[in-house]
Amino acid sequence: MLTLYGTEVSSRLLLGTALYPSPAVMAEAVRRSGTEIVTVSLRRETAGGRSGGEFWSLIRSLGVRVLPNTAGCHSVKEAVTTARMAREVFATDWIKLEVIGNHDTLQPDVFGLVEAARILAAEGFQVFPYTTDDLVVAERLVDAGCRLLMPWCAPIGSARGPQNIDALRSLRAHFPDLPLIVDAGIGRPSHAAAVMELGYDAVLLNTAVAKAGDPAAMAAAFAGAIDAGRAAWLAGMLEPRDMAVPSTPVIGQAVFS
Repeated sequence: MLTLYGTEVSSRLLLGTALYPSPAVMAEAVRRSGTEIVTVSLRRETAGGRSGGEFWSLIRSLGVRVLPNTAGCHSVKEAVTTARMAREVFATDWIKLEVIGNHDTLQPDVFGLVEAARILAAEGFQVFPYTTDDLVVAERLVDAGCRLLMPWCAPIGSARGPQNIDALRSLRAHFPDLPLIVDAGIGRPSHAAAVMELGYDAVLLNTAVAKAGDPAAMAAAFAGAIDAGRAAWLAGMLEPRDMAVPSTPVIGQAVFS
């Protein structure tokens, strides 16, 4: 089981709800994934409107836990205000905190992120910070009150997979008991398996599933890959070697000449 701010979940896949061809396709992908947590961005223009109400009703019908998202926020003030609104709309203290610093890469503004995290944690929010793979930033977020971290492995929606394995490995080693969830940049099930083999606790996906030819089938594929990567980590994998090692021993064997 995975414990996130005192809540236990069995699935290690968190799924986003944006970009799908239709609400019905999104709902089927959520079901096939087996996820217990979905992220939902608070859209101010639809939060109280008809389309927004219908969407929230669909999400509730799926029987999953909602992780509101401050996606699209580019300042501390905007992110904090959006988080407060999300708590009212969704009746949860959980918040996926994004403070975007660069329009092209969608890289987090780590300075604003730490500041916003400190404000929200002091107000009782349970913050899921979308951050880079920088170790010092991670330490600052923990000092600010975050009890888990969500580092990227590549820019949002890039589908490039892990770009800095050493940095991800360092984060895992530095925070052995802290839940670490890879968020952003994963494009293939093999990418998800790779980060889980590093000992990460979960993966958050959206674009790679929503934009697949068959989102529901892709969601199921990712779920299987995440389970396989986790099982491999727990089993203890063979580390790479510099030289070949025969699988059949030669010492003590008969020699024919």
